[in-house]
Amino acid sequence: MLRAGSVVTCMACRNLLPSRMGVKIRVPLQKLHPLSRAIHHRFSANTNPKRPPHCSAARHYTSLSRLPMQSPKSRSGGHGYQQHRTFWVARLAARLLKLRYILLGSAVGGGYTAKKTYDEWKEMLPDMSQYTWIVPDFVWELSENIDLNKLASALPEIEEIAKLLPDMEKIRENFTFLKSLLSSGLGEVNGASGLRLLLETTGDSALRAPDISPTSAAVSDSSDKQFKKSSDKEKIDQLQEELLRTQLKYQRMLEHLEKENKELRKVVLQKDDKGIHQRKVKKSLIDMYSEVLDILSDYDSNYNTQDHLPRVVVVGDQSAGKTSVLEMIAQARIFPRGSGEMMTRSPVKVTLSEGPHHVAMFKDSTREFDLGKEEDLAALRREIELRMRKSVKEGQTVSPETISLSVKGPGIQRMVLVDLPGVISTVTTGMAADTKETIFSISKAYMQNPNAIILCIQDGSLDAERSIVTDLVSQIDPLGKRTIFVLTKVDLAEKNLASPSRIQQIVEGKLFPMKALGYFAVVTGKGSSNESIDSIKDYEKDFFQNSRLLREGMLKAHQVTTKNLSLAVSDCFWKMVRESVEQQADAFKASRFNLETEWKNNYPRLRELDRNELYEKAKNEILDEVISLSQVTPKHWESILQKKLWERVSTHVIENIYLPAAQTMNSGTFNTTVDIKLKQWTDKQLPHKALEVAWETLQEEFARFMAEYKGKDQDDIFDKLKEAVKDECIKRHMWNERAMDSLRVIQHNALEDRSITDKPQWDAAIQFMEETLHSRLKDTDSVISDMVGPDWKQRWLSWKNRTPEQHIRNETKNELERLLKLHEDHTAYLANDEVTTVRKNLEGRGVEVDPVLIKDTWHQLYRRHFLQKALFHCNLCRRGFYYYQRHFVDSELECNDVVLFWRIQRMLAITANTLRQQLTNTEVRRLEKNVKEVLDDFGEDNEKKVQLITGRRVQLAEDLKKVREIQEKLEAFIEALHKEK
Repeated sequence: MLRAGSVVTCMACRNLLPSRMGVKIRVPLQKLHPLSRAIHHRFSANTNPKRPPHCSAARHYTSLSRLPMQSPKSRSGGHGYQQHRTFWVARLAARLLKLRYILLGSAVGGGYTAKKTYDEWKEMLPDMSQYTWIVPDFVWELSENIDLNKLASALPEIEEIAKLLPDMEKIRENFTFLKSLLSSGLGEVNGASGLRLLLETTGDSALRAPDISPTSAAVSDSSDKQFKKSSDKEKIDQLQEELLRTQLKYQRMLEHLEKENKELRKVVLQKDDKGIHQRKVKKSLIDMYSEVLDILSDYDSNYNTQDHLPRVVVVGDQSAGKTSVLEMIAQARIFPRGSGEMMTRSPVKVTLSEGPHHVAMFKDSTREFDLGKEEDLAALRREIELRMRKSVKEGQTVSPETISLSVKGPGIQRMVLVDLPGVISTVTTGMAADTKETIFSISKAYMQNPNAIILCIQDGSLDAERSIVTDLVSQIDPLGKRTIFVLTKVDLAEKNLASPSRIQQIVEGKLFPMKALGYFAVVTGKGSSNESIDSIKDYEKDFFQNSRLLREGMLKAHQVTTKNLSLAVSDCFWKMVRESVEQQADAFKASRFNLETEWKNNYPRLRELDRNELYEKAKNEILDEVISLSQVTPKHWESILQKKLWERVSTHVIENIYLPAAQTMNSGTFNTTVDIKLKQWTDKQLPHKALEVAWETLQEEFARFMAEYKGKDQDDIFDKLKEAVKDECIKRHMWNERAMDSLRVIQHNALEDRSITDKPQWDAAIQFMEETLHSRLKDTDSVISDMVGPDWKQRWLSWKNRTPEQHIRNETKNELERLLKLHEDHTAYLANDEVTTVRKNLEGRGVEVDPVLIKDTWHQLYRRHFLQKALFHCNLCRRGFYYYQRHFVDSELECNDVVLFWRIQRMLAITANTLRQQLTNTEVRRLEKNVKEVLDDFGEDNEKKVQLITGRRVQLAEDLKKVREIQEKLEAFIEALHKEK
């Protein structure tokens, strides 16, 4: 009933309301339409109840008529009333005709104005045709390469989606029951007022609150009785279960759509990978960012330009599940596993990005590990473990050296994570003593980065008070502005804990003093190393669907599963990147300016060559020097070889061959002794000595060319490198073993020849013998002079005195010289009685002397005596070539010693020629090859290059190169980041 106060309105007012309004409300008379109010007043003012009001014309009026208010006029008689009614009909028709023209004109004018406004806006828009290059080519070619009809047919039908939608009828019944529950006096329930307000303000008329009426009161009474029949707890549980089932339906539908979207993205990426478009594929945003981090990890700044770029640093106690969480985010079991033992021994930087295939690759390798194949996964785990153990130095347990790994796959969230060794409380057997402190220092170094996101992993199956990492994180990030807390092994925690509310306290941040941006609870499997990622996901999903933690509201839906965790971490990571990357780019720009200024002031005329460029320059110089060896003339090689070989063997020839043979009594014995000793020498020592001389000569010539090249434009910075290359080549070079055998045959044949064919050869042998004897005599005189001390002239002029030992030797020398004068043909050795005689003679003059000293002094004196006689005999043999041709028949002159020196001289010449051929034909090329190998090995060893090419100039050029590279990559990354926005 429509009421205005206590007076019932007229029929006209009632007819103005739509008949379909089903909601009964109270409307005061003042809020009626003016037309209704006017009609109401006209007919309600009449006190005659017998005449009903005639309002048939008023029923057709609308709010558009806006008729003026008319004062009521007296109607006398039926005829006057009929004229008045006809007049209203005419006026109404006129008004309706007028309204038609107004509407028509308004439509025409409005259409013209709209067209004009559209043209103006269209002219103001820029020409976008010249920016079509921004959109990749494959977007324009999707219609050609992808069958959209087939794609549309693959999408679910509307009927299937309708089946997945919740039962709205049941939800309406539950909301009606809850509303009646709240309106019936349960205002003391926490949050009931807000929920009631939500129900009352909803737009669905079926869910509106009923008016206070007898009927509604009856309904309320019946609902109260129904509510009293069942317990409050059961109803609330039913409602929560219904809401949970609805949420799970939506979640399953979303997962289904996400799976289809993932497959479609994989198809598109694979087509793009096969070359739908021919343009060069650009690097992804996360790959560009990861390259910057790799460069920064190798950059040692001397200008305090610290690396403050964001990373996700994964920290936690040992065996808390850090690696498992990271594997769930990467969607692959990529890390080595162990039961309770330390497996993460060095930081592992993992760059996650999206790609068509699920693969992994190391930064310094081109091999791709297919993460869909178990054998590749096992090989990847072995490689990671091998790299970790290789990075750990001897005597240590963990290493700060970072291992860089990238993982790509469909649906993987883009971010950069660093898995750190687990924090320990006690050093166990087999660990280094400083392991605990080293792990703390590594963790702090990564977490102290003000832009690093700390992913704090806590083992939920253990008592929270046993955690060490929470205190460490609280010290680094006390306000929790960049910390995300993750509680692992929630399944074990729910099973073991007597009070599940303790888990709620943990994920709400009320149990620890540590603060965080967000709290998450995850399950990373049942603890078996053979579980697959899919089985772990299914187990995690089933657990949270059936867990009382989620059902009773202790955990919120967005706080569970590793999928929600990865989404939250990725969002936080990219937010931090966008906020900090430009500031870091400005810092490196300032550092670059400082380094460039220092270079201009200290090295104004030198190019900025880094260590690798300097090494290449030095490598080319060394190779040029090796090639210069081929320009040495054969004559130069042979003269050097012959001279050096004689210096090496002359002592042996004189002492072990010539002197013993000269002690013989006749020429036959002399020649026999010489032949035997030469044969023994050739078989055992001579070839080896010759090869040693040849190799040393090659080294000396190589060093000589390097020294001569240094005088031109040689850079002193290469000295250590060249010396190291030369030494390493000497160690590696081995002369061809077959060359020694052939050389032995050649030398043996040369020494067997005794036939001197002409006088020049005889004279050359005489000269060679004379030079050798003179040299030996000079050396012997020097030795004797040192033995006996200064003579009388040196003592008077230079004020030098003899030592007591020199005085004894001088007395011994004088006594032995008198013996030689008496016996000029004395043998090389003193007899025992002669030694005794000399000793007694010296004792008679008051000189105590040892027999060994007498023999030693005799050896030098006899050598000098022999050499003097040999020189005299050499001069006599100058004219002995004629007697030699007659084999010294009827001649007292015998020159067999000259023939010996001729044989030695000829062997030296032939050996030098043979060695020269081996040098120029084989060994120089082998040396060049060895030098190249050594240079290549040094080039691959960065530590070796750092040791051999040092100095402030090198370090400054290295820093300049790194800073420029970092700045350029940062600017390219920032540009790509802005385009993605």
